[in-house]
Amino acid sequence: MIETIRKLVETYGPSGHEDKIREVILQEIEGLADEVTVDAMGSVIAWKRSGADDAPVVMLSAHMDEIGVMVTHVDEKGYLRFTNIGGLGLVTLIGNRVLFEDGTVGVIGVESGLEAGKAPTMEQLFIDVSTGDNGKGHNIRVGDAAGLLRNLEVRGDRLIAKSMDDRIGCALQIGVMRELKGQQIPNDVAFVFSVQEEVGLRGARAAAYAVDPDIGIAIDVTRTGDTPKAAPMDVSLGKGPAIKVKDSGMLAAPEVIALMEQAAERAGVPYQLEVLERGTTDSAAMQLVRAGVRAGTLSIPCRYVHTTSETVDINDVQNGVKLLVALLSERVQVEA
Repeated sequence: MIETIRKLVETYGPSGHEDKIREVILQEIEGLADEVTVDAMGSVIAWKRSGADDAPVVMLSAHMDEIGVMVTHVDEKGYLRFTNIGGLGLVTLIGNRVLFEDGTVGVIGVESGLEAGKAPTMEQLFIDVSTGDNGKGHNIRVGDAAGLLRNLEVRGDRLIAKSMDDRIGCALQIGVMRELKGQQIPNDVAFVFSVQEEVGLRGARAAAYAVDPDIGIAIDVTRTGDTPKAAPMDVSLGKGPAIKVKDSGMLAAPEVIALMEQAAERAGVPYQLEVLERGTTDSAAMQLVRAGVRAGTLSIPCRYVHTTSETVDINDVQNGVKLLVALLSERVQVEA
C-alpha cells in the first residue's frame, strides 16, 4: 500500500486541475470495478454491483484534489504573484516549493521588511521561477495553477507528505476495492474519487446527485490533539480511524455512526470518535442532495493538515480498510 500512497501523494492535482491524479487513480483501480465513469465535473465513479435488484446503494467518497496556488500577476522580472486554491497556511509557505502542471518548479519568497513574529499576507508573497538567463525564463501565465512540492517520507509507521489530504483517503478506498475484488457483496457500492473538495465540496455534490445513495460515507483526514499544547481533541495517530460525530459543516447521521462502530467491532479494529471544530468533508455535500442522504465520515488522523508535511499512521489506514470491508460485506440497513 505504501507505494500506492507514494504515487498518489506525489502527483500534481490542485482543485480544478485533477487530470494527472485522475489518470493515476484510473490506472490503480483498473479491473477492480464493474463499471467506471468520469462525470462532467471530472470525478471518477467506480461501481461494484451486488447483482440484486433491491440492494442498498452506498456511496463512498474520497477527494482527489489538493490545495494549491494560482497566478494572478507576472511582473516585468518574471516573479509571480498568486492567490490561494483552498485553505493555505501562509506562515508555512515561505521557502516551500511549488510545481506547475508543465513541470516548472518555483520557490515561494517573501518581501523584505516582514515584521518579526507576524504571519505574512498573501500580497507579501511571491513565487520565484527564475532560471538565470537574464530574461523571464518561463512560460507561466496568469491563471496557471501549482501544487505544493514534497516527496513522501516513511518514518516507521508514520508517513509524511503533502496532499495526504486527501490522497490517503483515495489510497484507503483503493485498498477497499482491492480487498473486495472477486467477492460478492450485498450492497451496490459507488466508489467516488471526487474533484474540487478544497474549494467547496463541488465534485461530491454532483456525484451524489447522480449516484442517489441510501448511505453516504466520506473518507478524509482529520486533525489530532496529540502534539504539544494542541487544542484539546480526542484523536491521536495510531489509535485507529476516527468515526466523525460532528464537524463545522455537518452532523453525522446516528445510523451511519452506528454502522461504522458495528463494522469496527466485527473487524476487531480500534476506532476513535471525532468532533472537529473547524473544517468539513464531502459528507456535508452528500447529506443535502435530493431529498437528503444519511451520511457520515471515516477519518484518518493527520498532523499538520494543509502543509507539506501532513503526517499519518499506516496502521490507521489499514484498519480503515478493514472497517469498510466489514461494513460493505453485510447488507446495509437504511431504516431510521
